[in-house]
Amino acid sequence: MNSNDPRSSDFSYKKYSLEQLDNWVNDAVNCVDLTPQDIYDTIIKCVDESVEYHKKYYTKSVELLSLLKGHREVDFDYTATGEKFPTTTEATQKDWVDFWEETYYPEEYSKEQVREFEAKERDYDAKRAQLDAEYALIKAAGGYEWTPESNHSKYYYDVDRNK
Repeated sequence: MNSNDPRSSDFSYKKYSLEQLDNWVNDAVNCVDLTPQDIYDTIIKCVDESVEYHKKYYTKSVELLSLLKGHREVDFDYTATGEKFPTTTEATQKDWVDFWEETYYPEEYSKEQVREFEAKERDYDAKRAQLDAEYALIKAAGGYEWTPESNHSKYYYDVDRNK
């Protein structure tokens, strides 16, 4: 048996596949009835079909995985059939300004509400500073020891148990 025979021990599918591609391209180029555009269109069609096939099953698999993980709503760029979701309409200049420009609405909160928000923010900042100081002391003292002691000897992890 030679290396082109799939039953051979030194058979390379990669080599075999590229040889077949070489044969098909040579056959198509040497065919009198085919134009370069025909060959090009066929190759593009083949790659497009492969992309669509894998995209369809990828999307389906991702949606299933999402459901298995407990997520109920799945939002992708493509539907399960591989069609692109409709895009949003074009925004106007007013939409752009409304989205990007900060607009202050003084009628939303009273002065008392603003003072209350600011007081809560100051309390939060003070508590956060206290926690950060405690963390710095713990880190300076060596930090927390999260790893429990091992019951194994120091040589236990030197052995590869997968052999």
